[in-house]
Amino acid sequence: MSVKDVIYQRRSYRSLDPIQIDKDLITELAECAQLAPSCKNSQPWRFIFVYDKNQLKKLFSSAIPGNQWIKRASMIIAVFSRLEYDCVMKERLYYLFDTGLATAFLILRATELGFVAHPIGGFNEQYVKEVLEIPNNMKVISLIIIGKKAINLNPELTELMKMTELKRPGRLSLNKFAYVNKYNHSLPE
Repeated sequence: MSVKDVIYQRRSYRSLDPIQIDKDLITELAECAQLAPSCKNSQPWRFIFVYDKNQLKKLFSSAIPGNQWIKRASMIIAVFSRLEYDCVMKERLYYLFDTGLATAFLILRATELGFVAHPIGGFNEQYVKEVLEIPNNMKVISLIIIGKKAINLNPELTELMKMTELKRPGRLSLNKFAYVNKYNHSLPE
């Protein structure tokens, strides 16, 4: 499958079925993240791969209302970093950008393997830090929810969520974000 095919296939599904998690899968996902580019090769990303049932149950409690669907996750990956791990150039905080690149590599590999890798921001960061013993000087950027796309819709989902399970949500048109040579000069149609 080409990279483009994987990008088009990737979706943030919420209706999940369980998958088998093992050391080989974790290693493969981590190795793909490891190959992401970063400012001065600083590699600021950190990941905790959580698949222990007791730890997962604790992390399920971190979800804000509307994200209770994560209870069907087979694994949750905590994505975290800190400012000092990466370049800061004229107030540009590269650690967030670079960690996002590594996360995207990981998500695309999970997608290629046939899994759902759904990043979320709706969680209690302090609680996640406590459960996973992440130092307070770190920033938990995202949780990635891992599973397999379910055949049946999760009944816990809202009607809007169910609709987005069936049809990919709309995307901004290219002329809203892709410019040529300078700001607000849209791509020619």
